Amino acid sequence: MIVYLHMANTVIEVRKNPNENNSSILRRFSRRIQESGIIRKVKGARYNERKESKLKVKKSALKRMARRVEIEHLKKLGKMVTK
Repeated sequence: MIVYLHMANTVIEVRKNPNENNSSILRRFSRRIQESGIIRKVKGARYNERKESKLKVKKSALKRMARRVEIEHLKKLGKMVTK
């Protein structure tokens, strides 16, 4: 029995030795994964979000500014009630 794991540019290979049961293979495989640090990398990158592009940030800021100006204009006309 050969078990492969190819993840995060790391290959882990465990071969079954004669007279070895499946639980010991699984234990050796788990230990190799722990030692390689793959799980730590994956868990660390789980919630990472990409930064928004500068263009997208600028566009959203311009939209907010335009909306703010529009709200002020409506307040002056009395069409929008202030809290």
